[in-house]
Amino acid sequence: MDRKCAVGQRIMAGFPGTEIDEAFAALVREYKIGNVILFRRNVESREQLTRLCAELRALIVSETGMEPLIAIDQEGGVVTRLSDDMLNTPGAMALAAAGGDAPYRAGFLTARELSGCGINFNLAPVLDINSNPANPVIGVRSFGDDPERAPALALEFLRGTLEGGVMACGKHFPGHGDTAVDSHLGLPLVEKNREMLEKCELLPFRRAMAAGIPAIMTSHVLFPALEPEKLPATMSRRILTGLLRQELGFGGVIISDCMEMDAIAKFYGTVEGASASIAAGADIVCISHTAALARETAERLYAALESGKLPGGEFESALERIAEAKRRFAVPRDRSGTTEEDAQAVREMLARSFTLLHAPMPDLGDKPFFTGSGPVRASLVTSHVRETPPFPTYMANTLGGNSLVTADEPDDAEITKAVQAAAESSCIILSTYNAHLKPGQLALMKALGELGKPMAVASLRNPYDLLSLPDGVAGIAVWEYTARALEVLVPFLAKKREFTGNMPLIHSFF
Repeated sequence: MDRKCAVGQRIMAGFPGTEIDEAFAALVREYKIGNVILFRRNVESREQLTRLCAELRALIVSETGMEPLIAIDQEGGVVTRLSDDMLNTPGAMALAAAGGDAPYRAGFLTARELSGCGINFNLAPVLDINSNPANPVIGVRSFGDDPERAPALALEFLRGTLEGGVMACGKHFPGHGDTAVDSHLGLPLVEKNREMLEKCELLPFRRAMAAGIPAIMTSHVLFPALEPEKLPATMSRRILTGLLRQELGFGGVIISDCMEMDAIAKFYGTVEGASASIAAGADIVCISHTAALARETAERLYAALESGKLPGGEFESALERIAEAKRRFAVPRDRSGTTEEDAQAVREMLARSFTLLHAPMPDLGDKPFFTGSGPVRASLVTSHVRETPPFPTYMANTLGGNSLVTADEPDDAEITKAVQAAAESSCIILSTYNAHLKPGQLALMKALGELGKPMAVASLRNPYDLLSLPDGVAGIAVWEYTARALEVLVPFLAKKREFTGNMPLIHSFF
């Protein structure tokens, strides 16, 4: 393999639309980029995605002579890239709440859906233990906060993914669960010592490696106990080569999180960070959005390889790991995708996940009042706000009663307006979205609770909102703010269905 093709195998790039644009095609033709990452922006429908994947494969095979890794972040729940005519499973924490075989089944059905349209690499499961309730970016993407139970559930999702024939990836090494900063926007810091990291952050990665996970994604997080220099794990040779490769013995593919996230781009520079990540031991660096940055990274890596700055032996070992992954997962297979029965099974998973806390579900009565914010994008990882109706409007239209849609962070005037509107109601149903991080939402919850009326609060993302419930108020963990979740929730609010979900966050709630 010539050096240009070799460098191209070490980069994963993306493009902006539902068709291959000229900038990406030029990257493949001129720099032999061998891998691609897809986002919601690239997906219009199952038919369109299947066609796009076939065109990507044809282009990359013709220019590089190797099958591409075609990757996507299809975790389910709040990180869902597939279109609404495709199968989208609940997210990790919802699967934990649903119990039974839900994690395995979700991994298997997701793999079937992805492989049916030509995607061979799912950047999931999340292995992070969500030990910090103030974490703005992981939350419900984690299988929980219990270092024993959460990894076991994640490994069931992993098993389903692999048995479905798709490459899986554990993330975000060595752990993103105890951060209070979104690495899309800043540079997080975890100040735990090595003993503490072993008991929580590193445990799920050790178990995933023992279970044969084929890829691990790095985190853009500072770990002073592991790397004394101010370098995030993605750029640290001590962490990627010393800890992950040599000490823990991981033999699969190491892939970076996106190098255009602010944790790298703002503090180090995307190209500099990508080059450092390769030197640190990453096999593939991901540059998800900007063709010019992928091009510059390829040029930088080629020059380093030519000059000997990048050791040839290490480079060849990385290429062999990538080639082995492609031999296992990138060879096209004849798969039929998923069925309507599978879609119904996914809806049932979501229904089983809904969890009732602290008080019985009240009767709606003849004048229920529904309030809360409309759909929001909680972080940059939630890259697309889907066509979801506001919770209050949807529920009032479906179940009767009145509604008031508030801002994501309601001010005193909005709170007063909501309290006045609720004064004559028979029951209050408030929706929240990360209220534990939004003082205005908590103030609204408190003010409505002081009316003393029958009341329930539905948390539409992280369930930590329910730790602030007023006395006597029911809490419902719904896990995601989607049209599907609202539809499935209706019979529960109408008391036509019993809640069966179990809260997976034992340290916070019990």
